[in-house]
Amino acid sequence: MSIKVKRFRAQPMSQLLGGRGELGSLMRMARMIDLAQSHLRAHLPQELSEHLHVGGFRDGRLTLIADGAAWLTRLRYEQPRLLTLLHELQGFEAVRGFTLKVRPVRPPRRPLRQVRHLPAHAADEISSCAADTEDPRLRRALERLASHAEREP
Repeated sequence: MSIKVKRFRAQPMSQLLGGRGELGSLMRMARMIDLAQSHLRAHLPQELSEHLHVGGFRDGRLTLIADGAAWLTRLRYEQPRLLTLLHELQGFEAVRGFTLKVRPVRPPRRPLRQVRHLPAHAADEISSCAADTEDPRLRRALERLASHAEREP
């Protein structure tokens, strides 16, 4: 039994991303969404434009995402004007309307800082180990560790 191996020549990345394949159409759609988002944001008031994200385009409807219900309500009132603005762009003549969604943006959580305490008696033990150690680098490291102990004034 033999397995036939097809040998494909490597293709330049620009050809893959700009070609007629799936990657090419995906990249074109991403560029179109980015263009629509920047165009709409440029024509909206500053406080509203920060909360607008274009999510995609399907079946003649452009998906607009806001990070809160209040911002989405303001976008609802702007729909006719936004549709007119989109029709000014080449490639967006087919947009018939919008699908509006709320998707809150959660700020990234910082990891909890773990504070460790070194009791004074543990520091004394580490200091005595440092005194008995012949390696100077290890001695300095142990002394530096012992210096972090909680000492009472």
